[in-house]
Amino acid sequence: MGAYAGVDLGATHIRALIGDETGSKIASHKLKTPRGPSGIAVTEAVLEALREASDAAGIVPTDIVAAGIGSFGPMDLAEGVVTNPANLPDTIDRIPLTGPVENLIGSDRVYLHNDAIAGVIGERYYSDRNPDDMVYLTISSGIGAGVAVDGNILSGWDGNAGEVGHLTIDPTGFMTCGCGHDGHWEAYCSGENIPRYATRLHREDPVETALPIDQEGFTAADVFEYAGEDEFAAHVLDQVNHWNTIGVANIVHSYAPIVVYVGGAVALNNPELVLDPIRDRLDDMVMANIPDIQLTTLGDEVGVRGALASALTAGTGDPNHTA
Repeated sequence: MGAYAGVDLGATHIRALIGDETGSKIASHKLKTPRGPSGIAVTEAVLEALREASDAAGIVPTDIVAAGIGSFGPMDLAEGVVTNPANLPDTIDRIPLTGPVENLIGSDRVYLHNDAIAGVIGERYYSDRNPDDMVYLTISSGIGAGVAVDGNILSGWDGNAGEVGHLTIDPTGFMTCGCGHDGHWEAYCSGENIPRYATRLHREDPVETALPIDQEGFTAADVFEYAGEDEFAAHVLDQVNHWNTIGVANIVHSYAPIVVYVGGAVALNNPELVLDPIRDRLDDMVMANIPDIQLTTLGDEVGVRGALASALTAGTGDPNHTA
């Protein structure tokens, strides 16, 4: 019986999972992502997570047949590295991944993807419905998408396809994205930026509100919590839902998915408040077929499960394609 591995490299945690040839979980390990001093420290942590998960599964790393890695970006697929990640300190400019993992497991069957692409691979492999045309959308500290069209996973020449969080949804450029450009979807609707958006709206129109806008620690969770009882919080959430629907409509017109699975902390923690407004409003914005909008079936393990599915299917997520 062969063992397969999946790794999810996030800005906060690294998860490694060992599974069997059916995609069932055998063992896993989770540790904090190092903040430095260099990218090599992050690489070593990835290798440590794999070693610990292997130990928990009663195997050695060289027993692993193939491994998948889902990671934040941006990445260089040809080199198998993450380059200049925006969500780690500036001292980290390069995180080698593919080569070191190949050396650890003694196999060149290592498949690297950004985390959202790993998500669509996981949904395609594990879901009861796994059509050839589907999207996994993550709404979390950032926004991104993994896309499958005609049964093909879209990675792009450099591995950075699906950066839908940087679609321009507001041509007025009211909010500036963390990438430095104005009007991007992520600048309005990501978990990091919802409180910034609320604060900016309140400066424009300083109405009375129960939101703790001027307090340290004001978060997106506060907006969702107060939306049912505070008029301004409800207005902020209504605007966020408007921008989310525009973003999803752009995805529908670009890729014609049959189903869109939505994950990420913002959606997972507030599924009805995030997904229902998109479902209700999409018909007013889409000229073609409207996809089924569903919460991810894999919860907060979508990244690591997708990485495992990549290992099992040679990066395709197709249950009929074995690595």
